[in-house]
Amino acid sequence: MQLDTLYNRALNFEFLSIEEGMYLFNHAPIAELMFVANELRKKQVPHGKVTWQIDRNLNTTNVCIANCKFCNFYRIPGHADAYITDMDTYRVKIAETIKYGGDQLLLQGGHHPELGLDFYTKTFRAIKNEFPTIKIHALGPPEVAHITKLEKSTHKEVLTALKESGMDSLPGAGAEILVDRVRRLISKGKCGADEWLAIMHEAHKLDITTSGTMMFGHVETLEERFIHLTRIREVQAMKPADAKGFLAFIPWTFQDADTLLAKIRGVHNLTTPDEYIRMIAISRIMLPNIKNIQASWLTVGKKTAQICLNGGANDFGSIMIEENVVSAAGAPHRFTYKTIQEAISEGGFEPQLRNQQYEWRTIPSGIEEQVVNY
Repeated sequence: MQLDTLYNRALNFEFLSIEEGMYLFNHAPIAELMFVANELRKKQVPHGKVTWQIDRNLNTTNVCIANCKFCNFYRIPGHADAYITDMDTYRVKIAETIKYGGDQLLLQGGHHPELGLDFYTKTFRAIKNEFPTIKIHALGPPEVAHITKLEKSTHKEVLTALKESGMDSLPGAGAEILVDRVRRLISKGKCGADEWLAIMHEAHKLDITTSGTMMFGHVETLEERFIHLTRIREVQAMKPADAKGFLAFIPWTFQDADTLLAKIRGVHNLTTPDEYIRMIAISRIMLPNIKNIQASWLTVGKKTAQICLNGGANDFGSIMIEENVVSAAGAPHRFTYKTIQEAISEGGFEPQLRNQQYEWRTIPSGIEEQVVNY
């Protein structure tokens, strides 16, 4: 293979094969890989700004029977620390989110064995009834699959009901690596790769916008990362012409602190900044039909995320007023609405507040700055 040939094909928005992508990852100088990805970013996002968001990650429940080996957040049914979030709690936290300038809830939880579709539709309707302008970015394919099984229903029926009750978009949660060998080792209780992708395809057919993710740096091989990328790309290619489909792709690194993967299997996140920057560039190159690539400052930190802005990424994600799951496994980084803009500016770009649909927002007047621990 010739690097120049692959660069030119990538710049023409061609779909590179798994083997071609791996060749670039292994052989392309990082400066050249970043250059190609940056040129694609400039074509796909010509305004040149780096977008960011204000939202809050609230958890419906911490009860889960999926037993993922990388999760420190969940509790088994009956555990003393188990909870289901009530409306009084939502009311306080949503009001606080609005005070901090937020317009959205990232609402996720666990595979609770007793919480079916009725629980989620009632919850979404109650939130929308009191806070009609707040956007609900909720659940993820594994939770949809779990609800579908509890209801003995179909993905389409569950997604339709969730949308009608107030769900605005579907996160890419629980993707991990979309290869069943990996999923059996780290998240056996979740849906398989085919079902994850089928739920996303069904969501796109219902005009529910989604995001794609990849958690890497654990038990997967390099080839399995590229299988994941091509499968995401294939589902995006199947979306209806008038649907947005995957609005963004977010690769992030496994956080290993005190996880079962680390304790029992000795699996640790050894991803270097160079490797993460390469994965961001490769994501832009391998996913020419997905417009937005997000750098995961939460897991790799400010400096690495800033470099990614010159290597294919055009989005810095959310300040995450509250985040409990990834942080429980050791992710230490935090931003406020001021410091995230400063970080983007330091990286050489103009920051632009957005909503989940990547529409620009004006920073609300009177916004307050949340207190965070760095």
